[in-house]
Amino acid sequence: MLCKISATIEREALKALSGGRGLGEGKLIQESAMNLTNKARLLRKNQTDVEQLLWKHLRNRQLYSYKFRRQFPIEPYVADFVCLELKLIIELDGGQHASRIDYDHQRSLFLEKRGFKVIRFWNNDVIKNIEGVLEAIHLAILEITERAE
Repeated sequence: MLCKISATIEREALKALSGGRGLGEGKLIQESAMNLTNKARLLRKNQTDVEQLLWKHLRNRQLYSYKFRRQFPIEPYVADFVCLELKLIIELDGGQHASRIDYDHQRSLFLEKRGFKVIRFWNNDVIKNIEGVLEAIHLAILEITERAE
């Protein structure tokens, strides 16, 4: 069953990346996706304390009944948290991100071009103000759902 779920997740990720079109690169793309999937699995097994804290509030449809996934591959990146239904990505940034602002900005632009809304939080905010972070996520969900109506 787990293999079937993994295959379904991989197909969803590839479909989201290709916009529903064939990618044309065949085996090369599949191998790349598998490497990214393995990286995502490793990241899930080695979550940071801050990721665990936020995941505690997002898992099992606890946040307004939306399904979130953690460490989800979206070629060529792995998103910290994603709700595919809303096309919402939540990224957590630690101290190392202060020196990678340009990289994070390019990454966000890439994902936004594929229809995702990306919101970012500093680890410190999650630790010290989890309620404020959850409220900001709620506002992002409202914005997405109101736009869709």
